[in-house]
Amino acid sequence: MPDLPTPKDAAEAALFSECWDAVLSYADLCTSGSTEANQLAREAFALGIREARAAEDGTARGGGRRSSRLPRIPLLLTAVRTTAAAWEARGQGHKLDPDLRLWLNSGKAARYVGPPLSRPIALRGLRDMQEPDAALLWLAEVEALPLHAVVRRQGLDPSAAVEELNEVRGLFRDRCHRNHLDTPMDAECRSYVRLLDAVTRSPAADTPPDLSRHLATCVECAEAAACLRLHGGGLPAALAQGVIGWGGLAYLERRRRAAEVRLGPGRPDTADPEGAAVRAAASRARVRRNALLTAAVLVSGLALAVSMMPGDGGGDALAKGSPTDSSPVAGPRSAPPSASSPAASADGPAPSSSGPAPSADGTPSADGTAADGASKPDTEPQGTSSSTAAAGGSGREAACEVRYDLVNQWPDGFQATVTVTTAQALDSWRVAWSFRDGQRVDQMWDASLAQSGSRVTAANADYNRTVSANGTLTFGFLASWHQKNSAPYAFTLNGKTCTAS
Repeated sequence: MPDLPTPKDAAEAALFSECWDAVLSYADLCTSGSTEANQLAREAFALGIREARAAEDGTARGGGRRSSRLPRIPLLLTAVRTTAAAWEARGQGHKLDPDLRLWLNSGKAARYVGPPLSRPIALRGLRDMQEPDAALLWLAEVEALPLHAVVRRQGLDPSAAVEELNEVRGLFRDRCHRNHLDTPMDAECRSYVRLLDAVTRSPAADTPPDLSRHLATCVECAEAAACLRLHGGGLPAALAQGVIGWGGLAYLERRRRAAEVRLGPGRPDTADPEGAAVRAAASRARVRRNALLTAAVLVSGLALAVSMMPGDGGGDALAKGSPTDSSPVAGPRSAPPSASSPAASADGPAPSSSGPAPSADGTPSADGTAADGASKPDTEPQGTSSSTAAAGGSGREAACEVRYDLVNQWPDGFQATVTVTTAQALDSWRVAWSFRDGQRVDQMWDASLAQSGSRVTAANADYNRTVSANGTLTFGFLASWHQKNSAPYAFTLNGKTCTAS
């Protein structure tokens, strides 16, 4: 097993650290076990760094002329694919994922090492860009880093970051369009080139039926369409599949989850203007909601007073608090809890059933975790005896069932998934549970993680916050254990107890 290359300076050492995580993540997808993944990653990393240094030295000797090459991370990922192909050729294919082996022995893999004009459009387009522009595009679109973090890494002007990224996207589109024109193609594909360019330039343009049928049968034109259509969120997938090849979409999903873990709740980072705007809007919504509830209480009190006025002794009875025959139109038993009220306790329902579900801003949440991910002190798991769950801050009650699946277990760790079914629609969710044996969650995907003592909380991500009626939400995690690994208990959804299925 080769040793990792020695960094030449501090800047390269920082770059190594960033790149190694990406390489190991893709190598893990390509192999059948953690030992093989580490071995593949080390060999590929050494190969990729040698290629990058050779390209840089060639540029320096050539008087500054830039050779066509990829940025560091995609270059190292292609080195993983190259090393995996070498393993297969050397008879070490049993260490690789079976699906990858099938792909390596198919015509799909040959496109990435064949004649340049037959290679995927995204790969050629990214190679034709200046390396800083290509790196900006890759970090923002594929590595899923927030724009302010990419700007800081690239040393760009924060005030012009959005404009810079949009300009780079346009450059990538132009390179892909030019490469599509240069690609050898038959007469039918050539007849659709201009139409494809026109349709993909406008986000509102409809795809003609004949072009749609052609894209369904022509791989090269479909790849070009994905790269040319910058609207609709398909660019990350087009880049990952076009540059990496096999496992591109799975790698894309892993990097998105890794970015959420690194930059999720509770992690200090630079200011995020978009996030601040969202929090401000949520705060204003909470103020309006509380104002409406207060008005409802006042109207109820007024209705009670009016209903008691016709009686001869109604005023005295109201002053003394004695019972009357009249009933209030609406009489909440207590005022709604404010942001500073202790009513929103960990995992337990508020004392008043009329109180609204806690909001997703800075107020305490139903499972004892603040929206910014800060954990509350660990307490004995609480909850109602009914198997209901609040429906995402809307005040509705929804029955919920939870299924805990132990996917895999090894001497000091395990992998598990949690699936929750809710009868009513949710606009946000927060699932909590307790461990009996001191288990600690190390990594979580499809949810943000917070753990205080034995109590674990999983909150929705931006892309899966809504759940339809009678729908399910699922997330998974990796955790460590010692001596015993009992199943967790006291599951709650938005603070209300769930039944185990």
